[in-house]
Amino acid sequence: MLPLRQIKPKTARTKRFLDNKGPQINENLRTTLFLKYTTCSDILSLVLTDLHALKRPLAIKFTKKNDIHPFEDPSSLEFFSEKNDASLMVYASHSKKRPHCLTFARFFDFKVMDMLELLVDPETMRTLAQFKNAKAAVGLKPLLSFSGSAFESPTANAYTLAKSLFLDMFKGSEVKEVDVEGLQYMVHFSVDEAENEQAKPVIHLRTYLLRTKKSGSNLPKVELEEMGPRIDFRVGRIKEADADMWKESMRKPKGQEAKTKKNVETDVIGDKVGRIHLGKQDLGQLQTRKMKGLKRSRDVVGAEDVVGGAEEEGNNLVEEAAKRVRVEA
Repeated sequence: MLPLRQIKPKTARTKRFLDNKGPQINENLRTTLFLKYTTCSDILSLVLTDLHALKRPLAIKFTKKNDIHPFEDPSSLEFFSEKNDASLMVYASHSKKRPHCLTFARFFDFKVMDMLELLVDPETMRTLAQFKNAKAAVGLKPLLSFSGSAFESPTANAYTLAKSLFLDMFKGSEVKEVDVEGLQYMVHFSVDEAENEQAKPVIHLRTYLLRTKKSGSNLPKVELEEMGPRIDFRVGRIKEADADMWKESMRKPKGQEAKTKKNVETDVIGDKVGRIHLGKQDLGQLQTRKMKGLKRSRDVVGAEDVVGGAEEEGNNLVEEAAKRVRVEA
């Protein structure tokens, strides 16, 4: 991994500009850049238009074609990323070997971190305009859902990378609370089950409007209406992230870690669990329950007192007799 370039500012204005582009405690919203290769099919142009419509306003689309080969030389993509302050990129290209190909790239410090190729199926592709219904407003956060065992694989593969890229692309800003009225549409990703090792499952992208209707109770009835676009992807080449770059990108800044409390933990469900340490207990001072059956009865106590008094009186008589004997002698 090449060392990251360091630029020393010469003026206060340049310093403010570099500080704004540099690492932040709270990251900026992820902007996506849409580019085209010198040969781009009409299908890919429609796909880019629809993805750009879903991503707005955090999207920049270029119409000029560029002669770039991301997997051979990504330096041009890194230039566009730094110039437009974009951390995500969708690059459309069409060739005989890889028809209708979309390359999703993710950047860290304006360097390519990982990439994934997804080939669009032109037979099943449907655009936003082909669905004659209302569309979601611009800038709303969508609901994201993933279904399929390939997305939850314990080992990293193309499908886990696709899930990570789609989450970064569509999740928008981080919010603690969401107004229910703002949940207007959902983006659903599903993957088929693998029938054999050679054929890779297809990824299906579907977008639905959320319609709420009266249900006769406090909770409304929710129905889904397909809004578009409808796209099916076949997985192509991938470029995994470098271990050092991935570790650096996942590093949390100081001050963001939650303060840990001694003997207080959070379980998997999210509940707080506390642990209490007690000193050594003296069981001899333990207060037990008093039972009537363990008490001595009055008859037993009186008999013992009588026997004890008789023994004491007999001992006194013996001592007096011994004294008389000594005196007479």
